[in-house]
Amino acid sequence: MPHTFDLLVIGDANPDVILGPLTAPLAFGQREQLVESGCLTLGGSAAIMACGAARLGLSVAFAGRVGDDDAGRYVRNTLAERGVNTDFLHLDASLPTPLTVVVTRGEDRAILTSPGTLAATTGDDVPAHLLMTSRHVHAAAYFLMPRLAKSLPDLLRTARGHGAVTSLDTNDDPSGLWDAARLAPVLAATDILLPNAYEAGRLAGPIARTPQAAAEHLATHGTLVAVKNGAEGALCHDGRRLVTAAAPSVTPKDTVGAGDSFDAGFVAATLAGLPLEDSLRFAAACGALSTRAHGGTSAQPTWDEALAHVTRNGETPS
Repeated sequence: MPHTFDLLVIGDANPDVILGPLTAPLAFGQREQLVESGCLTLGGSAAIMACGAARLGLSVAFAGRVGDDDAGRYVRNTLAERGVNTDFLHLDASLPTPLTVVVTRGEDRAILTSPGTLAATTGDDVPAHLLMTSRHVHAAAYFLMPRLAKSLPDLLRTARGHGAVTSLDTNDDPSGLWDAARLAPVLAATDILLPNAYEAGRLAGPIARTPQAAAEHLATHGTLVAVKNGAEGALCHDGRRLVTAAAPSVTPKDTVGAGDSFDAGFVAATLAGLPLEDSLRFAAACGALSTRAHGGTSAQPTWDEALAHVTRNGETPS
């Protein structure tokens, strides 16, 4: 059966309101605080990743759920405008679209999310024929979507059984529990795990005192682990060796969504057959270049832009 899409993305999609940078503690008591900038943009780890992959030239489908409301239509329209197929992004008439407010402060940010349809999204929202015909299947926001999380091991096993490569970006766990036992079945069906350094440490547990140690520990599941490490660059462990990439030289305006653009770059480079070292450098360039504008999708690079950036830094992918 011919492949329908290069990439199927499963997960969260919502509008983001990004405000900042906040230069003082967040004040309650009905105080009004002014910040330099604000924007309304497409958010959700999965949605930003999907847009980044489409920008890099992949054919991308998105599976998930949003509300049948203005926010949901904004999400669907924005994804479609950026080249992502939304035929399988369902409109839920009973629940609202998730909404997120991001307040930035220096290199840090606070994230407030109203989950809406996230908790109602299930494995039934993911068409089986897409799992069986897509070249790669990526899932995000594992801890935000508990009903989908229960189905995710079966979904990813189905995709792998039909020749797809699978990847997962868990993102943060709002509960703070980081239940490793619950996550083990999905890691067993995941080819590529894509956490940031903090998430890698929490997933690996106290045994891992550094991002490098966390990646090595997580790779014992048989999963390739690529870790986003901010200004320190990125690193990857395949169970045998550690690979590192320096952080590209970019003056950031907004780092929201940079990790999701990294994910898109790593998946696109992997599908293109680049060696591991080159895939990591390419992904790091995609993440860095996405910070040139406010919002997660406005400055995502094309394939040629990211490749040129890697080349300018003296590293030519094979």
